[in-house]
Amino acid sequence: MATYLVTGGTGFLGRHVLPLILDRDDTAEIHVLVRPSSLTTLDALTESMPGGDRVHPLIGDLTEPGLGLAAVPAAQHVLHLGAIYDLTVGDEQASTNVDGTRAVATLATELGATLHHVSSIAVAGDYAGTFAESDFDRGQSFPTPYHRTKFEAEKIVRDSEGLRWRIYRPAVVVGNSVTGEMDKIDGPYYLFPAISALAKLPAALPVAVPDIGSTNVVPVDYVAAAIVELMSAPDRDGQVFHLVNPRPQSVREIYAGLAKAAGAPRPAASLPGRLVRPFLAPTPDSTLDTGRKLVLDGLGIPPVLVANMTLPTAFVNEATRKALQGTGIEVPPFASYTKALWTYWQNHLDPHRARRSHPGGPLVGRHVVITGASSGIGRSAAIAVARKGAKVLLLARRTEELEAVVAEIRAAGGAGFGYPCDITDETSVERTVAAILAEHGHVDMLVNNAGRSIRRGLYRSTERFHDFERTMAVNYFGAVRLVLAFLPQMRERRFGHIVNISSAGVQGATPRFAAYVASKAALDGFTDVAAAETLSDGITYTTIHMPLVETPMIAPTGNYNVGPITSPEKAAAMVVRALVERPKRIDVPSGTLGELGSMFAPAVKDRVMHQMYRMFPDSPAAKGQSVTERTPEPPRTDEARAHRSTPWGRAARKVGRLVPGAHW
Repeated sequence: MATYLVTGGTGFLGRHVLPLILDRDDTAEIHVLVRPSSLTTLDALTESMPGGDRVHPLIGDLTEPGLGLAAVPAAQHVLHLGAIYDLTVGDEQASTNVDGTRAVATLATELGATLHHVSSIAVAGDYAGTFAESDFDRGQSFPTPYHRTKFEAEKIVRDSEGLRWRIYRPAVVVGNSVTGEMDKIDGPYYLFPAISALAKLPAALPVAVPDIGSTNVVPVDYVAAAIVELMSAPDRDGQVFHLVNPRPQSVREIYAGLAKAAGAPRPAASLPGRLVRPFLAPTPDSTLDTGRKLVLDGLGIPPVLVANMTLPTAFVNEATRKALQGTGIEVPPFASYTKALWTYWQNHLDPHRARRSHPGGPLVGRHVVITGASSGIGRSAAIAVARKGAKVLLLARRTEELEAVVAEIRAAGGAGFGYPCDITDETSVERTVAAILAEHGHVDMLVNNAGRSIRRGLYRSTERFHDFERTMAVNYFGAVRLVLAFLPQMRERRFGHIVNISSAGVQGATPRFAAYVASKAALDGFTDVAAAETLSDGITYTTIHMPLVETPMIAPTGNYNVGPITSPEKAAAMVVRALVERPKRIDVPSGTLGELGSMFAPAVKDRVMHQMYRMFPDSPAAKGQSVTERTPEPPRTDEARAHRSTPWGRAARKVGRLVPGAHW
């Protein structure tokens, strides 16, 4: 029975190696060094693994003195997979890659075990020429901290007195050649989004690929199989194995394989490398270098990756191929597994995958939060969005009415979930957001529909400052509170769309709506700034400048509402359009007219609006009158009647039919 002590067992390569060891030796016992935080990961991994009961956690840490171990089990083999494999990480990786390796080498020496150290072809640094398995220090320099730490770690192993060792140097490791499985975006995977963008172009379109050299790519299943085989081979101590492709792949070959899998334009010619190389590496020209970084940042490609995309070194692996001869373990052609790599990346790693619409429709499967969903626009929008196949998460204060809407959605076969919430209460919002994310995982879209409307002139508001505070609490602070709450997880998924229900009254500056218009104007301003900041994260916004909508909120104003009234169903159709097409704005003609007036004839517009203000007085509700005190029709003063017969009065009446009042 062989006993193994493995570091990095829960990592990507480790997850492939462990089942191969168990399968090769059905009596093998494996102790995996794990931090306490990784215990659940190891448990989940071994539960699905045949022979997983022979894998045992060993609590410790590569960065701790003595690996943080209280006791060490006996072992014949120590497999050191644990390391930071990332070109973008700085000198902080030395504590893992260098100090961790020193502690592992010491432990293997004390145990009398053979240390199987997984190094990297990065040890060759910037060496230009042929690099054999027996080569190590050829006077090379190191372009990144990663290259340097891998060299220093391997040197520790080589220099450890009394230690038996075998060293494995994999090339650039990509996903499984059969399943395409990969655990993170690294190496060539940073180029996948750019190829995905090119896939939107006609596949027959010819493209030229820069002739800037070659790289060396191998799939993880080849590396894992080779390591396990070579660990068991007799008389191999003190040898180094290059787990590389014997034929390096040119950038054109890499692109051609991925372009075919993605349906992107194929390479038709090569672009001279001298035209491209100045853009790939940092330059003393600060302007050019700044532009380079901006372009690469826009593509999501780390500059350090571009500078080290190709290798100046040709790696020889004759001894490794000879050692593996007859085992059937060899590197498959890159083109044979690009489809598997691409499909897995597209489904699991594409940072923009959340942006892709479902084949059944743009809202199918989307998680859409709608506030103020118990009545009016919110209720109609929730029902309409659910009909489009979305999972609708309804927020409102009134629990009974909210539950009725949810029941109506479910009765029609839709997916609706109600969450009683007061968006003016920070604690209520925090509790609701936490519940939504716990139960549904994420939110794709947010419709800030809940609102408060007050139609009251300024002269009747001088002793009612709370009118402004209450309106801002709902229309502005409540909406912003929800945006900020959902923004982090939208950014993480690199997709989100937020619909803010504003008012055409903002564009027209409708008289007697100072509190309401100001609150919605504040939301408009917030939205414009937020849209500029979150665009590259795939988070977009639509502002709907709604006309007057027939909802319970306008009932107290009655006949004092000015302009045509839209039904909640038509308003809901605007919301659906905002979610499906995701335009920047949705306006109505009356709002656009008001905006144009403010831009080109502000003084004239003020006069027209002033006449409208004088013609249509505050409603009984705004005056604080009880229901019994209210009259069916607005009383007209002599002054108002006189104004109605003047040219200004006639103009005001015409504008009054166009410019809407409040909605929610």
